[in-house]
Amino acid sequence: MLIHVVEPGDTLWELGKLYHVSAADIAAANGIRNPEQLVVGQALVIPTRQGEVTGAERRTIEVNAYFVQFTDPAPHQLDVLAPVLTYVSPFSYQAETDGSIRARSDETALVDAALNQNVMPMLVLTNWHGDMFNSDVAHAIFTSPSAQEKILTNVLRVMNDKGYRALNLDFEYVYAQDRDLYNAFVERCAERVRKEGFLLSSALAPKLYEDQPGLLYEAHDYRWHGELCDFVVLMTYEWGWIGGPPMPVSPVDQMRKVLNYAVTAIPREKIMLGVSVYGYDWTLPYRPGTRAATLTPVQAVNLAYQQHVPIQYDLRAEAPYFTYSDAEGRHHIVWFEDPRSFQAKQDLVVEYNLRGMSFWSYPTNFPQVPILVNNQFNTKKWTREQTPVG
Repeated sequence: MLIHVVEPGDTLWELGKLYHVSAADIAAANGIRNPEQLVVGQALVIPTRQGEVTGAERRTIEVNAYFVQFTDPAPHQLDVLAPVLTYVSPFSYQAETDGSIRARSDETALVDAALNQNVMPMLVLTNWHGDMFNSDVAHAIFTSPSAQEKILTNVLRVMNDKGYRALNLDFEYVYAQDRDLYNAFVERCAERVRKEGFLLSSALAPKLYEDQPGLLYEAHDYRWHGELCDFVVLMTYEWGWIGGPPMPVSPVDQMRKVLNYAVTAIPREKIMLGVSVYGYDWTLPYRPGTRAATLTPVQAVNLAYQQHVPIQYDLRAEAPYFTYSDAEGRHHIVWFEDPRSFQAKQDLVVEYNLRGMSFWSYPTNFPQVPILVNNQFNTKKWTREQTPVG
């Protein structure tokens, strides 16, 4: 598989001649509807010709995708992604202080579709409350053994009823003083979940060292989660986030720093690397309290085309970006993901010999993802009849 960076004068027809594939195949691989709509600096996946052998040794990895929407276009995107997915994780079930759990939306159709395509549904349990993670909700749960028992009973009921085969704990912004309590909850979850024959995983903040300060980091004990969980998802994204100053969403240089610590505390075969599949458009100058606009990778490229600006690439962060001025004369900067930045993250999976990777979040419009994954890896698959544990 090749990645071609568009230069002035490039056309799909000329690229097809150059790489001995059809222009239509290049357009399809990159989600291009208008053949004229190429942007200087845009990265294009050049699909491998049928029957061509790359000679690259393909590792088998696990791949997860968090879905934050369960209706159209989510089912269609699951169909496209399913061949390269091990897990699908509808986000999320919310744990309540009275021991109940509540789904943010009805995910049944998405779970059924996953099961029909040998993708393992993973239930995501969070301390989400209202429109954010809630530290007080987590504290109330962790200090109430009875609430924990009710939560786990309800979780296991839903998992058995709907066909979930794995549980993902995503408790964020946990108070530092609740670290040991959270650890005890993870241990309780491991015991109950494994008795049912299910897998346990957790989502961990992107720490650089063990005692890193900050509400996001302090209660996430890498060594404990690495010991008790079957695997963990490193949330190596959101350096650039919707409410913060502009910067790459998942800069590879920063992801590497997280991995350098993570592999000292967690077995490599238990680490799933978090990979962003979206971007943000910030208005400049950035002012605290303002919010960026979320863009899919295809929307970002289309915006660059509409604004007649080239796409640039930050070699240290391994991330594409561009700047433009809108109709009101306001300046903008857009950081997003493209085939080059995605490939750089896949290369980290190989370099660090990790279990796999986890996408945050779908639905999006990033058509090159399944092609790039399939080109480099075999994806571990499950069937309804298989028992995950062991």
